[in-house]
Amino acid sequence: MIKNNIKIHCAFCQNISESMFSDLSREELDGISNAKTCIRYKKGQTLFYEGTRPLGIFCINTGKVKVYKISSDGKEQILYLSKPGDFLGYRALVSEEFYNASATVIEEGAICYIPKSSFIKIFNSNPSFFKKVINKLCRDLGVLEEKLVTVAQKSVRERLAATLLMLKETYGMEGENSELIDIALSREDLANIIGTATETVIRLLSDFKSQKIIALEGKKIRVLKPQELVREADFYGRQS
Repeated sequence: MIKNNIKIHCAFCQNISESMFSDLSREELDGISNAKTCIRYKKGQTLFYEGTRPLGIFCINTGKVKVYKISSDGKEQILYLSKPGDFLGYRALVSEEFYNASATVIEEGAICYIPKSSFIKIFNSNPSFFKKVINKLCRDLGVLEEKLVTVAQKSVRERLAATLLMLKETYGMEGENSELIDIALSREDLANIIGTATETVIRLLSDFKSQKIIALEGKKIRVLKPQELVREADFYGRQS
């Protein structure tokens, strides 16, 4: 990690309104801010590894992180992508288990580390925060269940279209009658999200581009025709 700690008070964080900490009192936010460390990470640096024990949680202030598992044959499967305001590692911390995945930075940014004792103190003493964390855990489980169904029932083409729609909703920046997906994912990363070969993703992206559904701008993708992506993703129950 980069050797320059920074100080970001939770009460003045630009992501506080979207964070699980949004309803905490100033006293509780002061306690967390005094205990945590905030560090700038470069692309490619790892926050934690699968199979290690969590000693705290990570909160993304800026930048983006991929959470993934490595299969027995060494292939990477991306479970989800995290953005500013998201927490990482809290499921393993609450369940007192080892991390079941690894997390690596894909866009340089500032990430706060909150020690276990500070997080668990508020988790156990604040009923509203306790409920918010449990609700988030349930939603995350629902997303993973839906992803399993998608992988089992949809073609690779449909999965790629659905993933592009998800990325557009999460990272999209509107402009000029289109929407730029503001995250620089390699073609390999995209392949690891949908569970296919990199060559297949490159071919399908080229197909979508030739159909003028998307435009490619380096590693970023601009969605030109979102309704066509919806059709390709088979969200309307289209017969294949």
